Amino acid sequence: MTMMDRLSASWQDVLNFLLGVGLVFSPRLLGYELEHTATTNAHVVGAIIALMALAALFAFQTWEEWVSGVLGAWLIVSPWVLGFSAHATAMYTHVLIGIAAIVLAIWSTSEHDSGHLTAGR
Repeated sequence: MTMMDRLSASWQDVLNFLLGVGLVFSPRLLGYELEHTATTNAHVVGAIIALMALAALFAFQTWEEWVSGVLGAWLIVSPWVLGFSAHATAMYTHVLIGIAAIVLAIWSTSEHDSGHLTAGR
């Protein structure tokens, strides 16, 4: 199987990787880099999501999707837990990427479990 075949069969993981990378760069791109707690959270969680997505591209394991789903849930609650919910851009970025990470993790796991991606991975 070529790399392009693998990428097209695992589009959820590719998109999750891009979301993770986007989260890492979001503080600078969206102008909330002075909100240090939100920036640190975006860098750490975004990097882990991107790494989990890369790992899933090369050797799918259900636990990788679970980690991404848990990190997505963390992103949703982190603005309130870490106290940066007053910064709307940071809050919405974290919540929206969190929701997307959860949806992609569930979708990828359900397709893999149902056999749609078994031949492709």
